[in-house]
Amino acid sequence: MGDLVPVEAAVEGTVLEVVEPTIPEEELAFVRRWICSKRSAHTRRAYAADARDFLAFVQRPLQDLTHEDVQDYAADLERRGLAPRTRTRRLSAIRALLTKAAARGHIAQDVGGDVAMPMLEDVLAERIIPEEAALRLIHLEPHPRDHALLRLLYGAGLRVSEACQLAWRHLKPHPTLPGHGTISVHGKGGKPRTVLLSAGTWRVLLALRGAAGDEDPMFRSRKGGGHLDPATVRRIVKRAAARVGLSEALSPHWLRHAHASHALDNQAPIHLVKETLGHASIATTGKYLHVRPNNSSALALKV
Repeated sequence: MGDLVPVEAAVEGTVLEVVEPTIPEEELAFVRRWICSKRSAHTRRAYAADARDFLAFVQRPLQDLTHEDVQDYAADLERRGLAPRTRTRRLSAIRALLTKAAARGHIAQDVGGDVAMPMLEDVLAERIIPEEAALRLIHLEPHPRDHALLRLLYGAGLRVSEACQLAWRHLKPHPTLPGHGTISVHGKGGKPRTVLLSAGTWRVLLALRGAAGDEDPMFRSRKGGGHLDPATVRRIVKRAAARVGLSEALSPHWLRHAHASHALDNQAPIHLVKETLGHASIATTGKYLHVRPNNSSALALKV
């Protein structure tokens, strides 16, 4: 595996590391910069782990790599028994690294550009829960903080990372709609968006706030008093799912999927769903138009 070479960039108090005994210093510095160019701390940690794993496997400088090296790495990931989605994520990261390395002249050609990616099964339909089940999951949650959290994950379609970052200053009354409010969200890549909240969700959040100040976490950890972390939110969602008999695989992102699908089912314009969820492309939102587990054109036929 080689020695641990520290990457000179701190991410939330931890030091990223790249494993590679022979990589030249200028290439290592490039890998550091590539990792640290990512906006999200979660993404930086993931890319650091991916780079460490890849460089430990190839044991060669980037400039000496061939297309076969990358294909061998892809085959090794499969031999390890990693799930197709995990392999796809890792290979996507390595392809991005090698593409950037070629663009910056660290390697002569992009040797990862045409690496074969795993075939992924479309499981989105399996992750759409019925609208009635989503509402039951929310309304049967007895804890005020967790009830408000579930309402926001589903009602505003937030990513778990977005919900965890919220402070009370992100919540504002709507200037022209009495009884409604808005929430400012920082999404992927730091891209901001403002989401209009339903009157019911607005009331629940106001009741939860109490005397909390603008900079206080909207969803406070009971242990340290800071922001909830994503792992805790996932446990909250899984407990709520178990309470109403839903799949134990249910995660916070399933509630975001449910928001998109249910909103489109209830005739919300697709461009509005796109803006609410912060999708980069209408094509991403359009996936939910094709997910109709309870409907099919077959039902329109007289056969």
